[in-house]
Amino acid sequence: MRLPPSRIAAFLQRPDPETRAVLLYGPDEGLARERAAAVARSVCPDLKDPFRVAELTAAALTLDPARLADEAAQLSLVGGRRVVRVRGAGDGLAKLFAEFLNGTPGEAFVVVEAGELPSRSSLRRAFEGASSAVAIGCYPDTPRDLAAVVRETLSAHRVTASRDAGQFLVEHLGGDRLLTRSELEKLVLYAGEGGRVELDDAQVSISDTAALELDDSIMAAAEGDAAKVDRVLGRVFQEGESPVSVIRALLRHLQRLHALTAQLTGGASVDEVLRGARPPIFFKQAESFRRQLGLWTEGRLRAHLDRVAKAELNMKTTGFPAETICREAMLATARASRESRP
Repeated sequence: MRLPPSRIAAFLQRPDPETRAVLLYGPDEGLARERAAAVARSVCPDLKDPFRVAELTAAALTLDPARLADEAAQLSLVGGRRVVRVRGAGDGLAKLFAEFLNGTPGEAFVVVEAGELPSRSSLRRAFEGASSAVAIGCYPDTPRDLAAVVRETLSAHRVTASRDAGQFLVEHLGGDRLLTRSELEKLVLYAGEGGRVELDDAQVSISDTAALELDDSIMAAAEGDAAKVDRVLGRVFQEGESPVSVIRALLRHLQRLHALTAQLTGGASVDEVLRGARPPIFFKQAESFRRQLGLWTEGRLRAHLDRVAKAELNMKTTGFPAETICREAMLATARASRESRP
């Protein structure tokens, strides 16, 4: 079955004993890995225990499909339920898992990690349609989710953050849960146990990540600065950011801008729109947002959002280099911004 978001946290802490397998999939692979480890640890606290934990790859199961049933049927020599972890799964293993979930014997708890899977995915359907299995989608954190992750991670070390610092972190982290955790742990080391994080501390701590460069490139595109887009985007890719992450960040920004322009169309002033934005606009970006609201109209943004969404689809379906498609979409945004100027 497909687990609704409201039930995910409870399931990860204490999965139903009748559940034989769980599939964690989605664009946020860091979140999928974090959740996979959490639910596996709920069954076997020590994931390095060789007697209770087996790790398989999709490639290994493709070569030897019988290993899934073999590992699931094994009993632990030291007692306790065994965990079988499978990484890198895809639709090529859908038939194997469908047969396994349809009655293959075995008491082990099987935890499967996959990347992004469309709604028509046969692997997703196998898990969603089985009463003994659970499928959990793992998507990039919303601003509210990200704020909770920031609070949780900092409070675990008795570290507090100023409002500006917290807002900065929410604006500049996200996209991959494990990367977010890593950056926050680095910030904790910077602040020290029981310390306090101010805006300058947050900026210094994560200033060497691709997140800031990515943010700069998105803002430049929306303002029509093609030269800056071309210059900064190269550094973003060098930092290891994927073209898909870039195009999704662009989509999120344009969607937010579209929502703000809709308020202008409804009669609100620019100042009212900026003050009422949720999540709040980072103060250092306020003037950039003001300029963008003066460049774009609701209708132009709606049309351009369709073009950027098509670019993301082309990355996955055409076989053309993803970086090339991404760069062209960013530059096309800059051109569209210039064309929007009154």
